[in-house]
Amino acid sequence: MKDELNNLKNNALGQIIEAHDVSSLEDLRISYLGRNGKINELTKEFKNLEITERKEVGILLNDVKKTIEEAILNKLKELKVLTNKEWFDYTIPGKKIELGHIHPISYAIFDISNIFEHIGFSRVSYPEVEWDWYAFGALNFPRSHPARDDWETFFVDAKPHPKYGEMLLTPHTSSGQIREMERVKTPPIRMINIAKCYRRQSDVSHYPMFHQFEGLVVDEGINITHLKGTLDYFARSFYGPDIKTRIRPYHFQFTEPSFEVDFSCTICKGVGCKLCKEGWLEMGGAGMVHPNVMKACNIDPKKYSGFAFGWGVERVLMMKPGLNIPDLRQLYSTDIRYLKQF
Repeated sequence: MKDELNNLKNNALGQIIEAHDVSSLEDLRISYLGRNGKINELTKEFKNLEITERKEVGILLNDVKKTIEEAILNKLKELKVLTNKEWFDYTIPGKKIELGHIHPISYAIFDISNIFEHIGFSRVSYPEVEWDWYAFGALNFPRSHPARDDWETFFVDAKPHPKYGEMLLTPHTSSGQIREMERVKTPPIRMINIAKCYRRQSDVSHYPMFHQFEGLVVDEGINITHLKGTLDYFARSFYGPDIKTRIRPYHFQFTEPSFEVDFSCTICKGVGCKLCKEGWLEMGGAGMVHPNVMKACNIDPKKYSGFAFGWGVERVLMMKPGLNIPDLRQLYSTDIRYLKQF
């Protein structure tokens, strides 16, 4: 009966399309939808169906009936338009479609990629759905670390990998460090990884989904001066020649020594204002790649050294002079009036 209904629908639609006047369209309506029409004839056969089939066939029959009704109605409207003798000037220009523009976050990603590519970094891309080993284990996180708690990280309800552990939405682009070192095997490495990350956070400066960019350099003789020089280059290229950077001692599991990176405030030029308080704004983390991370990727930490940094794209964008974005969540607004200003 399913085949009969589908054939009936196809035949009806074909005849409706070919109808040239209202009269023939009405004949088709009676033929298919009338009291003695083909739809009702098939309905009478319900009693011959198995009980398990009736629900599925009933849904299909209602769908066929509705499709034919809509097709007849649309064709009727079309025929009425064709018979309408009102004059219409086809040369009148149509309404101009308003074009949109690239989202500010996408602009920021383009700029960041371009800046680092100018100094030899290669743009890479790695999974957003990751394994625990890449997100935490290989990055020197102990099993008891708070970041591995389901109050901090989005774990996926899936069967764990026998080697790499649980599946999760990657909480940082740092997992790309491990995958890049595994892929290259033998340094030098100069990568920039820009991707979406996911954490259980939401306030004026955090969002459950955000973008992060991760830089990694591994080679012989790499030291902190190379890291600081890279930070200075990026800051001046993105914000202008007057920007200053500083690094403060901090702790991250996958770098040693580790630093918090601050940029001089783009609003008050480092003097001190309501936004920055003391002239500096925290940008993100950085540091020298931890020897244990190197070992996890089969790279000799006695021969090679490296630095890494990871910052939020949205945070970098919010500091751009003149944008005045007080709440990160506004960047994901669907209000066209808000997005038009960028």
